[in-house]
Order: sequence, then structure tokens, then C-alpha cells
Amino acid sequence: MGKLKSISKYRPSIFQTSLDFSSARKSMTLAVEHPYESAFLRALMLILLVLCAGYLYFVGASVLNIIARKEAGTETTRLQSAIAVMEQEYFALSHSVDESIATSIGLTNLRDTQYVYRPGTAVAATIPGNGI
Repeated sequence: MGKLKSISKYRPSIFQTSLDFSSARKSMTLAVEHPYESAFLRALMLILLVLCAGYLYFVGASVLNIIARKEAGTETTRLQSAIAVMEQEYFALSHSVDESIATSIGLTNLRDTQYVYRPGTAVAATIPGNGI
């Protein structure tokens, strides 16, 4: 560090001194460009550009993946509802469901049961998690 010169001969304060930078000027200056400075700056800018492009790609891919998964869940629900309605219509039209066939396809015998028919809401698929 440079040597401090006193402006006053009496008790100098921190505001009454000056710093001598003459020795630092001889060895290094910021006005002169280092030989590798421009190449280093270009490499740094290229790395920054690649990182920004990668960030945008991965965020965009994540958003599109979430949208596709929600659309697939909606389509799954729609198809399962359509299949359930077709199964119900088949059993109603065939009149061939007896106790031996019913147990093989998972149906059970119920007594005193009242049913409500709501088309389109026979099945609801749930997707675990939020995705975000």
C-alpha cells in the first residue's frame, strides 16, 4: 500500500492525508487491455448465452409436459366414461347377464338398491400430484 503523507504537522486526521499511488502506476494500469481479455470476455458471453438458452428450453419443456399430462388425463377420463356407458348399454341390451357371468366380471348381487343414471360421469380418473 502507498505511504500516507501528512498535510499538517499537528495531529493529522484521516481526512487530512493523501495516498501516494505513483508506484502502482508504473506496474499496472486499467487503460491497457490484457492480451487475453477479449477472448475471455467472448467465452464468458458465449457461456452466459448457452446457459440462458438452456434455462428457457427446460422451463418451456416442463410447461409443455404439464399441459400434455393434463390433456392426457382429461382424454383418459372421457374415454373411460364412454367405455362405462357402452358397457352399461351392452348389459341392458343383451339381457344375458346371470349370476355366473356377473361374478366373473366383478359384479355383486345387491338388494333394495336404487340407481341414478348420469351420462358422461360414470368414471373419473385422478392424477396424483400437482405437477408443478
